[in-house]
Amino acid sequence: MNIGLFTDTYFPQVSGVATSIKTLKEALEAQGHQVYIFTSTDPKVPKNKFEPHIYRFSSVPYLGFKDRRLAFRGLIQAVEIAKSVQLDIVHTQTEFSLGLLGKFVARQLKIPAVHTYHTMYEDYTHYFAKGMLIGPNGVGRIMKAYMIGMAGVIAPSKLVQDTLIRYGITAPMRIIPTGVSLPKHRATQINLRQNYHFYDTQPIILSLGRLAFEKNVAMTISVFSELLQVMPDACLVIAGDGPARKSLFEQVAELELDDKVIFTGMVNHEDIGDYYQMANVFVSSSDTETQGLTFIEAMAANRPFVAIHSPYLDNLVDNEAIGTLVSDYDELLAAVQKYLERPNSSADEQVRQAKMKDVDATKFAERVLAFYQDILADYHADDVDDEYPNDEEVGYMKRILRNPFRRN
Repeated sequence: MNIGLFTDTYFPQVSGVATSIKTLKEALEAQGHQVYIFTSTDPKVPKNKFEPHIYRFSSVPYLGFKDRRLAFRGLIQAVEIAKSVQLDIVHTQTEFSLGLLGKFVARQLKIPAVHTYHTMYEDYTHYFAKGMLIGPNGVGRIMKAYMIGMAGVIAPSKLVQDTLIRYGITAPMRIIPTGVSLPKHRATQINLRQNYHFYDTQPIILSLGRLAFEKNVAMTISVFSELLQVMPDACLVIAGDGPARKSLFEQVAELELDDKVIFTGMVNHEDIGDYYQMANVFVSSSDTETQGLTFIEAMAANRPFVAIHSPYLDNLVDNEAIGTLVSDYDELLAAVQKYLERPNSSADEQVRQAKMKDVDATKFAERVLAFYQDILADYHADDVDDEYPNDEEVGYMKRILRNPFRRN
């Protein structure tokens, strides 16, 4: 099968979405399929760099969300590329520029388009021109308009599926949890405890991910400051970068934790496993997770996690060896302390390994392929409306691409 993945964000940009797409691409290719990435240009990628099966379209930073890109040309080029590689199906991973481009390509080639809804925009609308472009109440309306004509929609969790149903989206929908590529054995492992001058039994807490305000890393820092009263040797490592970094630095300074909290900055993807293995427990105080790649990565590195309850995690966590879910500050503090005092046993490792078999990249790709095949079996090109875009889709495009400083 020849598959086109259309995404505004891809490596070297680092995000859960980029990781999910890369995981899917590599797992599909391992099963013998051809996967083509249609994405945006990136300042870190030289214009003339050859990237097999990756096509980049001219883009600019998106106002209000400057670490994401918005492509501004390439319709005809994308169609010609799609024809030349004989795409069988389009799979969009964004509702913005490359998503619109993918829908256009699918219509032109009369092939089905499938969409994965990665981001709960109701929790992120403040990024888009400080809420002036998209308000929480308008998200459902414009997402429904984007998904008109989709042959199928993938929801990474039941939470996402329930949200899309509430928005009134009627396309065939399937819950497919995002898989994770298990870390490959490396000839030389990085001993991060040595690099950061931790002693072997020192209690280490890891917070890893984008430093965004909705990730609520501030709560983890506050919990850690209390934990030091009973475990004074503990250390908190915060790996990642993002718009909340300055605020988190200030919080650490105000609490006089500069010698106890380490900010690593952005971490190379291939080193992520070493960071989990350095720690005793991975902690997330975010209440906006819909698919939670970091939790699966923690399991893959044989480490437990502590996180806030969510429909996705409630389905994932069925044993204390995997993790503990909490509802408030006090429960978070108690759970973190529990794992710092609990030895990591071989029985715990067996539980994590069994769970990983259900969420690994191969199983992920198999489920996505099964959905593709069901969509293709029911798809009839003659049923496609030749009038593209229709009025609702035009309204969506204007809403997304208009001057973001004009109020609704």
